[in-house]
Amino acid sequence: MKDNSTLSNNPRMAHIHANGGHEAKETELIERRGKHFAGSFLFYHDPVHLVRGEGVYLYDAQGNEYLDFYNNVQSMGHANPKVVEAIREQAGILTTHTRYLNEKVIEFAEEAASTLPDALEVCLFVCTGTEACELAVRIARSVTGSNGLIVMENSYHGNSKLVTEMSTAYPETLRGDTPHIEAIEPPNTYRGSFRLDGDNDQLLGQQYADLAESAIDKLQRRDQGLAAFVCDSIFDSNGALDAPQDYFQKLSDKVHSAGGLMIADEVQAGVCRTGTFWGFEQYDFVPDIVFTGKPLGAGFPVAAVFTTRQIADKWASQDMYFNTFGGNPVASAAGKAVLQFAKEQNMTEHVQAVGAYLQTQLVELADKHPIIGNVQGKGLFLGIDLVKDRATREPASELAAKIPDAMKQKGVLIGLTGAFGNCLKFRPPLVVEKPDIDRVIVALDEVLSELSDNKDNR
Repeated sequence: MKDNSTLSNNPRMAHIHANGGHEAKETELIERRGKHFAGSFLFYHDPVHLVRGEGVYLYDAQGNEYLDFYNNVQSMGHANPKVVEAIREQAGILTTHTRYLNEKVIEFAEEAASTLPDALEVCLFVCTGTEACELAVRIARSVTGSNGLIVMENSYHGNSKLVTEMSTAYPETLRGDTPHIEAIEPPNTYRGSFRLDGDNDQLLGQQYADLAESAIDKLQRRDQGLAAFVCDSIFDSNGALDAPQDYFQKLSDKVHSAGGLMIADEVQAGVCRTGTFWGFEQYDFVPDIVFTGKPLGAGFPVAAVFTTRQIADKWASQDMYFNTFGGNPVASAAGKAVLQFAKEQNMTEHVQAVGAYLQTQLVELADKHPIIGNVQGKGLFLGIDLVKDRATREPASELAAKIPDAMKQKGVLIGLTGAFGNCLKFRPPLVVEKPDIDRVIVALDEVLSELSDNKDNR
């Protein structure tokens, strides 16, 4: 595979290798992949050849076991028996599109709506988060009559042309000219413009929300208007943040005053990930439109947009949309099984408990390792902001880039994120238990100690 400079120069992608320089046991398989794939990349210098998954564990072709603290796709665990059986059973009966009557898609819609605030009762099913984002924006533009969008700096929402333009984590060379988009600073109260200091903490939500005023003004001066503000409520690509409690409500007031809608991207934070069923519920506000993707199907392609009857009817009166595979009976069976499993297992309460345990263990680890500047995030989506110096908070990006590979060698899979590529990402399947967390903490403690020793001995 040829070098992909877009990846090579991106600190957030330092644990991803696209140049063919793998220290690989699976050389022949990589060569076969490279012959037929384009623009493809793999995690780790020595990529993992996975053949099986169960619960929070993955297994490679040599039989090695890995504790998965990275994947939110298999939200209810790898090869969840309830989801697998629902898919298998329905695939043997019928799979077709939603332009025929079928109980499965209606039951799925009813189950999904039951997890949301009452006003968000209309469901539109698609296959991927990118499609869902596109549709959410399309609805907002149709309903408001405006074109402009406000997103977060260093955001990621998907990979179509429009959604790439919205995803400011991509380089400008890929995003192109975007007069219809403005990005504002995320509410990072650890290293942002406004920080927790104990004196004016109650003002932080307003201070970060006020940053939208300039973005709104710029869009209006370019005759774009404001169709929507779009945000991932766990701020994945910014390192998993804890926004001020009143941030989204303050921002919502400004967006609505400018004629726009609030769109919550729940691909990362949704389906119990943060300890509430939907990430936006952490902030006591209700968006106008919500979209989600991968965790809704726990490994099967399922995604959805949810909105109010008023917005949906206004949009439908002036637009037409259908999706051949969105909400097909097999996808609906998978999605319904995921939601039912989450309810049966009291998953929000489970995530609150084990998420609090994980956070406590990481904070205690910080007492031993000064490279840990901050532990942030919610539920079972936590980030560790690594620093060279706690006083200056200079990002420890180079060392952070080595940690995913080192953790993998100890049988634990994690990710890397953040604008500077210095935030470790902990995002396991939600069925994780405390003994699994203990194993991760031991591995991370060992890795940080080993890397620190290597640095000191140079």
